[in-house]
Amino acid sequence: MKGYIEERAVEIAGYIVENNATVRQTAKAFGVSKSTVHKDVTERLTQINPTLASRARKVLDVNKSERHIRGGMATKEKYLHQHI
Repeated sequence: MKGYIEERAVEIAGYIVENNATVRQTAKAFGVSKSTVHKDVTERLTQINPTLASRARKVLDVNKSERHIRGGMATKEKYLHQHI
């Protein structure tokens, strides 16, 4: 079981780096929770592959810093398409 978790952590980080993916997108793609994705990248992967963990962490940090902008744009789109 432990080997599977380590393998999943590496696959998840690779997916995040390759696709510039958010935690939500990654969780959906792998069929796991956001908490699992976060734990795999921040805790498990740092012990398995620190370089890959660092690269994935950078992508997640950028996504986190931009999420309020994406949320605002989504709200704007929502109200632009509503007919009053």
